[in-house]
Amino acid sequence: MKRNAAAARSAEDRAGTATSRRTALRAGAVAAGTTIAMALSSPAFALIHDDGEDPGPGLGVGATLGLFVGLPLVIFLFIAGLVMLFSKKPGKN
Repeated sequence: MKRNAAAARSAEDRAGTATSRRTALRAGAVAAGTTIAMALSSPAFALIHDDGEDPGPGLGVGATLGLFVGLPLVIFLFIAGLVMLFSKKPGKN
């Protein structure tokens, strides 16, 4: 009886190892694919301008902060205000 229990336990251990090995291979494949995709999409060729490309002047610090920090914050506060306004039930504080 002890021999069968030990055999069953070792079979479960081997099954767990195969599952973890499969999971590790899958994770490695995803990591490799992500790395390759990021390497291929890098801006290495951004210094070569195409025909018809006419880059404008760069943004200043204030304009950059306003565009990428201030504007999303204002939009978030507006949506949060609308949610609070319409979620109040009449007659309750």
